[in-house]
Amino acid sequence: MTPKSQYSLSVGITVVIANMIGTGVFTSLGYQVGPLPSGFSILFLWGLGGVVALCGAFTYAEIAARFKKSGGEYYYLGQLYHPSVGFAAGWISLLVGFAGAISAVAIAIGEYAHKLIGVPVSVIAIAAIVLVTSIHWFGVKAGGLAQNILTSLKLLLILVFCVAPFIISNAPVSGNTFLPQMSDVDMIFSGGFAVSLVYVVYAYSGWNAAAYIAGNLENQEKNLPRSLILGTLVVVTSYILLNATFLRVADFHELEGKNDIGNVVAFKLFGPAIGAVFAALFSTALLSTLSAMTIAGPRVLEAMGDDYPKLKQFSATNRFEMPYIALLVQGAWSIFLVLVSDFKVIIQYISVSLSFFTLLTVAGVFIVRKKYPASSYRMPLYPLVPIFFMAVTLWMIYFEFDKNPWVILYSVATVLSGFLIYLWVSKK
Repeated sequence: MTPKSQYSLSVGITVVIANMIGTGVFTSLGYQVGPLPSGFSILFLWGLGGVVALCGAFTYAEIAARFKKSGGEYYYLGQLYHPSVGFAAGWISLLVGFAGAISAVAIAIGEYAHKLIGVPVSVIAIAAIVLVTSIHWFGVKAGGLAQNILTSLKLLLILVFCVAPFIISNAPVSGNTFLPQMSDVDMIFSGGFAVSLVYVVYAYSGWNAAAYIAGNLENQEKNLPRSLILGTLVVVTSYILLNATFLRVADFHELEGKNDIGNVVAFKLFGPAIGAVFAALFSTALLSTLSAMTIAGPRVLEAMGDDYPKLKQFSATNRFEMPYIALLVQGAWSIFLVLVSDFKVIIQYISVSLSFFTLLTVAGVFIVRKKYPASSYRMPLYPLVPIFFMAVTLWMIYFEFDKNPWVILYSVATVLSGFLIYLWVSKK
């Protein structure tokens, strides 16, 4: 591989940041203030989610440094356990991790734009999926340019929101306190806290993004761990500051149950005229996340097409070198999910389904330590780091099953369908 075809450290870091900062942080607070009416508990929730993501990043760094190949869970689980497990992980990535995330982002875009133009949310969501899919049809250059512009806009919006309450002279102050209260202890150990963590896990999903391009990174033994860890640290800091800003400006009752948290705060902070402008900006900025998922998703299906002859049509590319059949399949499935699901259901479904395979991958580090003791990167505080990640993830899944058992059943059914398709595609 020539240096020109390898990604630098800065690209690795921005891949992590771009994949993480998306729908979750601009929407999920509305589902947290109900069970957790406390500024301290909510910021603690986001901080805990950041620690879990960092533990995952440290663990993935060690696994990826050993295998030194792109592919993420699809490749790692196939090597650590069995090809069928890797295939099921790729199947989940296709149906849930990317297409599901695309549909959730599209619905959020619809929620933000609806107040501005009055068009039904589902119509806006479908139009957003069609628009971004069409852009990426024309290959890496067109898609890359759009991605850079949209991501820059999103980061600028976050900066404006974090600074605005301190520079606007008459900025509203909600009165929410961030100091710990006696009631916070009970909240933090409650089932509501664990279920609220589902939305935080969704918001932090993407911390493992650099693992998908591990084989294409310059000096990957050093740059992969740095990409995963530094990118995650930037996002953890951004999330805590942004949620603190939301809570400083708006009361709990103004935020509860809302998908367009950014709109609520923007209209209160800037007034209706400028707030409407921000509604348009939020809708446009969220296209960045939709675009990032549209770039990555078809590549998983393309890789599966390369590995399994019965799926080879998904590796077919158009004249712009895009796997166009995989791109169209992903777009069609995303539109289907928009039509049959709501935002809250999709978020829960994504978080739980992806957690199964990140849990298996993190557990795989014990296999790596036993089989490959000379791995080039060793995480600090082993084995506490992977154990903490697994404990918190299992705690979250347990309470989600207790509160919403149907989410677990949907996720298990999707995983089982992946194993059944593997039995078919692996037959010669």
